Amino acid sequence: MTISSSLNAGVAGLQANATRLASISDNIANSSTHGYKRVETDFHSIVITSGGSQYSAGGVRAVTERLIDQRGSLVSTANATDLAVRGRGFLPVSQASDVTGGTDTPMFLTTTGSFRTDSEGYLRSNSGLVLMGWPAQADGTIPTFPRDTADGLEPIQINVNQFTGEPTTRMTLGVNLPATETTAGSAGDTAELSVEYFGNLGTSENINITFTPTVPATGSSNTWTMTMRDSIDPAVIIGEYTLEFTDSRTAGGTLLSVTPTGAGGGPYDPANGTIIVDVDGGPIEIDIGQIGENDGLTQLSDNFAPISISKDGSPVGNMTSVEVDPNGYVYAYFDTGITRVIYQVPLVDLPNPNGMVALDQQTYQPSVDSGSFFLWNASDGPTGDILAFALEESTTDVAGELTSMIQTQRAYSSNAKVIQTVDEMLQETTNIKR
Repeated sequence: MTISSSLNAGVAGLQANATRLASISDNIANSSTHGYKRVETDFHSIVITSGGSQYSAGGVRAVTERLIDQRGSLVSTANATDLAVRGRGFLPVSQASDVTGGTDTPMFLTTTGSFRTDSEGYLRSNSGLVLMGWPAQADGTIPTFPRDTADGLEPIQINVNQFTGEPTTRMTLGVNLPATETTAGSAGDTAELSVEYFGNLGTSENINITFTPTVPATGSSNTWTMTMRDSIDPAVIIGEYTLEFTDSRTAGGTLLSVTPTGAGGGPYDPANGTIIVDVDGGPIEIDIGQIGENDGLTQLSDNFAPISISKDGSPVGNMTSVEVDPNGYVYAYFDTGITRVIYQVPLVDLPNPNGMVALDQQTYQPSVDSGSFFLWNASDGPTGDILAFALEESTTDVAGELTSMIQTQRAYSSNAKVIQTVDEMLQETTNIKR
């Protein structure tokens, strides 16, 4: 009966508007929740009959959708590990309850999080989310991991009490030798230089260098013998070279030739101006300058002057802080000035983000409707970058939600009025018998 369908349509209208009010209530309740994605409710009509002399009301059906692809405004914070995705992509996270130290940790997705180290060193948010990433090797490089699976991801664990040091592998010598010591009649005094280097265990050692001039019977030889010894075993020569300097008008005082004597040390590389010597911990490349250039060893005037001596490596230091750069690399900073890459956080992208399954704590899980995911380097491909010292605000527009609430209230009241009217009409029908 048509009048009965009117009653059913009114009831369906009440249910649909109640659903819409529920989504509005959820949105307003989470207006201050970082990373919250608002829920939108759409109404779809139901058609029971499409012709004939009588019309039956089909009513309405409410369909809700969480707009995961919408992005909220970013706000700055004071915490270096407050992270937000600027643009497309999601951060991989796991639930703290699922972190067991193994590699089979389920992956969930989110767009923002306030992470801090917990008692076990995991980067964890107050809501129990642990940030995940690819671990770096000892040299700071990231191995090749599969991009269509989460198998390579690990919960990021930082040892805040970690010590580290870097061995010296390269040094540069900028030293001036006195030209007067290689002339006939000079005293031929030996010049000595000690250059510190750091071993593989962070210990401080020295390469002791002596420069012995060649004193001719007449004129000037412009020749020196450079002998190097490691402080670990001073009796062993690790490198010995004959240095000859030019006295030409255009390049006077610069290297003319470098010749190994055979007592130790590798050959001189004229293209780079370097030699390689082996200390106890391994080889060290020493830049002494190119032929004809004055940026390394020189022979001028009457003064022995170590002008510029530099080296890489560092002693053992303590970790002081951790930061994440826009490309997702997690850097550990030490009080000795060392900076090391310890993890890389990828960004996860899917064809249909709105098709993911929404879970608690503003996390989502890929599904059949969302499509297969792919792990990109941040700022690569279609993804945006990762912004530190920032959090994403809720996508809820409170003013818009309050407006929708008024409309929903009016629609609910109107549907209630329809039910009341149908009830009165049925009452009139009942009165016909009297």
